[in-house]
Amino acid sequence: MATKLRAHHSAVQATNGAGAKGIAAPTFEEVFVRNDAVSLCLLLNRRARTMRVIDFRAGASPAKKLFVQSIARRERVDKVVVLVERDECSTWARLGFAREGNIPGFYKRSDAFIMGFIVPPPTAHEVTTPTKRFPESGVFSVGRHSLFPTSNDEIDLEEEAPPPVQSALAEKTVIHARKIGKELALAPLLPVKLVAMGAVEVQKRVAAATKENRALTGFESFGRDVTRDDYVATAKGLGELVIGAEIQRCYGNAFVEVLTAPRDDKERAFLCAALKSTCDRLHAAEIVCAFGLSPVDNVRMASAFVANGFRRTGLLRQHLRVKGERIDALLWSRKLANPQEEDS
Repeated sequence: MATKLRAHHSAVQATNGAGAKGIAAPTFEEVFVRNDAVSLCLLLNRRARTMRVIDFRAGASPAKKLFVQSIARRERVDKVVVLVERDECSTWARLGFAREGNIPGFYKRSDAFIMGFIVPPPTAHEVTTPTKRFPESGVFSVGRHSLFPTSNDEIDLEEEAPPPVQSALAEKTVIHARKIGKELALAPLLPVKLVAMGAVEVQKRVAAATKENRALTGFESFGRDVTRDDYVATAKGLGELVIGAEIQRCYGNAFVEVLTAPRDDKERAFLCAALKSTCDRLHAAEIVCAFGLSPVDNVRMASAFVANGFRRTGLLRQHLRVKGERIDALLWSRKLANPQEEDS
């Protein structure tokens, strides 16, 4: 069966469209999908139109691909990712996913590899076929495919794997960011102050940033069983910067998120100092590794990560949704106990 476990409503109603009677649709939902063939947890982020798959049963099951693609289509998701250990990469490649990056130390003693899948546009048949939903049972179906496949449902698992992720723009951004980041690492840091923020206040800032077409995130959940540590950073003469971390304590990792990218060199220096303070807090809390994302074309934000000891460890295709458009994202990772690692 497929069961929704929890939902998160964002203050940014305009981003996702109003629901019935003016109530905003939830921007995040956690869905379990279980039957004899698969056991999945799907983390739906409707603001970014992405979905993370957590797989509790290894193997390249045809039903697994059918479930993931069908729910992605039903929820109008553009990008699907799964984080796996190295030995599962080939399985997900056979299901049509491409390796896009890795996070060293994500599972404490092992790395996580990010496999991504860009959901293709629906066919003409799928556009004209109504999507069915049966809320009383939690069963979903899209087009002619039931999400409870029978033995007659077949998917070709031997299809050719997607080509490796490459981007000339990403390489250009990283080269410039490395050069600038090394200089920034030697410069004096701005004094910043971090003030803790609650969920309601965070969503107010997200709404304001979205209205200005600057929001990179809505601080929706990336993982399960996580806690948040969100702050507004202030520096004299530089206004405010919202920065936060989603912490998964069972593995000792943290997803560092910045609400808005720097627009000039002063804001870049501000971000450098805020990232330093955030990483220091995470290290003091015994977090092993941190990772974050930046738009593929933003050298200032990339150089702020480099200056704080982060390495570029991936390129997530069409992962960010900014100003209504999909763009690639650079993946940055850092083992907090060893901030001087060089980018490979």
